[in-house]
Amino acid sequence: MYVLIWEYRVRAERTADFEQIYHPDGRWANLFKLGDGFLGTELLHDPEDPQRYITIDRWVSPEDHELFLSQWKNEYEALDSQCESLTEQETLLGKWKAVRYETR
Repeated sequence: MYVLIWEYRVRAERTADFEQIYHPDGRWANLFKLGDGFLGTELLHDPEDPQRYITIDRWVSPEDHELFLSQWKNEYEALDSQCESLTEQETLLGKWKAVRYETR
């Protein structure tokens, strides 16, 4: 599994709009569903900081994610541009691969 984790500082007056677009059935997830290998997304909210959110996007592999980005580049960029007014800051916290191990 391949995971991308993003952190957002959402404008106080735009939290409802942000949650609607970024939740697991929101516009971002629906766009990602167009790509093969998309497993789902989670939206997390910091209960101690009302403007702090994290998204966790899961893909089968980095290749599936890259293929999605190349096939749906224009749609991705258009939605990203539409969402800029929702946040004060957007930070990619990392791209992660699941550790696989065998027990003996």
